[in-house]
Amino acid sequence: MENFLQQLLNGVTWGGIYALIALGYTMVYGVLKLINFAHGEVYMVGAMTGFYVAHALGFASQPSLAGLFVTLAAAMLACAALGALIERVAYRPLRLRGAGRLAPLITAIGVSLLLQNAGQLVFGADPKFFPSIIESRELLRVGSIALSNVQVVVLVTALALMAGLEFVVMRTRFGRAMRAVSFDAPAAALMGVPVDRVVLGTFVLGSALAAAAGILVGLSNPKIDPLMGVMPGIKAFVAAVLGGIGNIPGAMVGGLLLGVVETLVSGYLSSTYRDAIAFLVLIAILLYRPTGLFGTPQTEKV
Repeated sequence: MENFLQQLLNGVTWGGIYALIALGYTMVYGVLKLINFAHGEVYMVGAMTGFYVAHALGFASQPSLAGLFVTLAAAMLACAALGALIERVAYRPLRLRGAGRLAPLITAIGVSLLLQNAGQLVFGADPKFFPSIIESRELLRVGSIALSNVQVVVLVTALALMAGLEFVVMRTRFGRAMRAVSFDAPAAALMGVPVDRVVLGTFVLGSALAAAAGILVGLSNPKIDPLMGVMPGIKAFVAAVLGGIGNIPGAMVGGLLLGVVETLVSGYLSSTYRDAIAFLVLIAILLYRPTGLFGTPQTEKV
C-alpha cells in the first residue's frame, strides 16, 4: 500500500505537468478546431528559456522561491510571445484565406519540425541540466512514503495555474469571448467579438502554460534538450483527447489520469511500457469513447 501511495503521489505530480500542456491543445482546438502539434516545442522553448534565465540572473547558484517565480515568469512571457508569433505568421493567413483543416494541420507539423531544428541550432543538440532553482529536501515521510518540497512546488504551481485559467475562461470578459468564438465564430463576429484577438489570446495563454510546464519538468527531471517536447507533446495530446478535446476541465482531469496511469505502469510492470501506455489509452478512447470522458457528441446537419 505504501508503494502504491508513493507511485500515486508521483503520478499526480507528473499528471499536473501533462495537464498544463494539454490545456494549450484543448483551448486552440476549442477555438479553431486545430490540433497545434507545435505545442510540444513551445514547452521545450520554455524549459530552455528557464535554463538560460536562471544562469544569467544567478539563480542557479543561489536557489530560492523568488528565483523560481522570476524564472517561471520570464519563460511564460517568452513563450507567450512565441505563441503569438506562431499564430500570426503560420495560422492566421490560412484562417483568413478559408483554408480547410488539412492545410493548418500540415502547417502545424511543419512549425514543429522548424522549432525542433531551430532549437538544435540555437541551443545546441547536446543535453543540458536544468539548475536547481530550489533546494530539494524532504518535507514529510510516513513509513516509506516521502514527500519532497519540489513535488509540492510542482503540484501547487500546476494547480494554481489551472485554477487561474479556469477563472479567466469562466469569469472574465475575455473568457466569455473565447467561449463565444468556440461555440460559433461567425455569429460571435457579428455580435462584435474581436475574433482575431481572441484567437491570438488563446495561443498566448496556451503557450504560457506550456512554458510553465517546461520549468516544472526542469525541476523534477533536470535533463533537457531541443527534442524534449516531442513525446510529452504527444502524451499531452492524448490527455486532451482522454478528457474530451476542447473541454478545459477534461484536459486537466485527462492529464492527471494519464500521469497516474503512466507512473503505476512504470512502478508495477516496467518503465519500458511508460511511453506505450499513452498510445494504448489513445486507442482505447478512440474505440470506446471518441468524445473523451467529458466531451459531448456533436451532430452535424447535412
